Amino acid sequence: MPMPPFPTDWLARQARYRPDAPALTWQVTGEQLSFAELNSRGEALAAAFTERFELVKGDRVAILAPNSLAHVLLFVAAQKAGWILVPLNARLTAPELQHMVDDTAPRLFVSTDALTDVTDALTFEGPRLSCGAIEQQATAEGLAFEGLRLEADDPLLILYTSGTTGRPKGALYTHGMCFYNAVNTVQRLHLTGADVSFNAAPFHHTGGWNVLLTPFLLQGGHTLLLDGFDADLLLPLCDEAGITILWGVPTMLKLMADSDAFADASLDSVRYAIVGGEAMPAPLIHTWQDKGVPIRQGFGMTEVGPNCFSLPERDALRKIGSIGLPNFLIDTRVVDANGQDVSADTVGELLLRGPVVTPGYWQNPEGTAAAFDGAWFRTGDLVRRDDEGYFYVAGRKKELYISGGENVYPAEVEAVLHAHEQIREAAVVGVPDDRWGETGLAFVVAAPAPSPEALIAFCRERLAAYKVPQHVRFVDALPKNHSGKIDKQVLRARAEAALSSS
Repeated sequence: MPMPPFPTDWLARQARYRPDAPALTWQVTGEQLSFAELNSRGEALAAAFTERFELVKGDRVAILAPNSLAHVLLFVAAQKAGWILVPLNARLTAPELQHMVDDTAPRLFVSTDALTDVTDALTFEGPRLSCGAIEQQATAEGLAFEGLRLEADDPLLILYTSGTTGRPKGALYTHGMCFYNAVNTVQRLHLTGADVSFNAAPFHHTGGWNVLLTPFLLQGGHTLLLDGFDADLLLPLCDEAGITILWGVPTMLKLMADSDAFADASLDSVRYAIVGGEAMPAPLIHTWQDKGVPIRQGFGMTEVGPNCFSLPERDALRKIGSIGLPNFLIDTRVVDANGQDVSADTVGELLLRGPVVTPGYWQNPEGTAAAFDGAWFRTGDLVRRDDEGYFYVAGRKKELYISGGENVYPAEVEAVLHAHEQIREAAVVGVPDDRWGETGLAFVVAAPAPSPEALIAFCRERLAAYKVPQHVRFVDALPKNHSGKIDKQVLRARAEAALSSS
């Protein structure tokens, strides 16, 4: 007996189960859409574009814009019609974007009028529409759409990696991958249809889709969609809208804690805050815990989920620095350079397996082959696992440097620096050293700044000598990439320039 079609059309089902429940509020205008309304708009869009542009299953639809209602409408339509949505980074230049346009060859290009100068510089022969036209078309009546039979392996999204290790690659998200990530997230974070959260993460990033938006669409929660992150706006919104879950990278939680609105916000409705992207410094964890908001550290990546690990809030202080335990549908291995599994408390590369793993990169068989060891995805992240099974990130394989014949993992040194009460942010990169081969240079944001000598002495008390940075540079801010993570490529370039001029 043939298998039934995979459940890709989530909104059609939610429109039956909870038609009047709020699914999405576009905070820019205050417009709120129920699950039934969001479903009907997705159907209208799927029908209109199938007829008007003759879009078929597998066609790519690119969108270049800050967060918008159009993104979500296109996603709902893609779940019905089988298109592949390609969300592009609105902060990139035309030459950077041209590679992605050439790579995916979209049949339709959607953008915002504010980016006309960029889009006019792109070579693209197909039809172009504005985000406003998408929203208008989605409200049209009179067109019916008969959903297609779609399978778990059919592509749904192409999300480009941040390019921290080379030219960006388009990670494929299938309908099945998106579904199982949502199930994984609902299970591990105990999400319910009564939960309310926000989304300010950009849609070119996996977090914008898959941290809480798609799990909420599957589970029946209510998402408040913002066009960007604003700590002063978000904090009062927590109380006004009854937000139950906060999430973001540590920088976002830091900006919220530093906001004047932090003291006035009760945050009584917030069950916990999810933090990912990089480790959250212990003092910042205490700041939020003291406010009554437990912290759940998480970990993931574009190619896997991205919700791979979660640290239960009960362990936020007991296991500070840990990314927690693997989520329900994730298998893990930690291996050495020869691919052999290592014992507890030994650093090795993290391999992941499960239905939330990408099948590969769009039109890039070489990149796909290099990313896998059989069924296991090679993350390139170095981790260790303690004797209770909790995982800790030691850094990226490419960030590791060797000082005096010893491996140094920047994440370990950064954790020590973050423990200093005057340091707000810190990042360490390896630089050449005539005596030791390499040593560490620490970029530090501090208020007030201690002397470099005092900071090095602080590290000597807590680290083996070969791990202690030999150079300290105080800066006003650390550079961030488009995912909100500290940009180590930029820092390495700055380190080289600083040392060559000294």
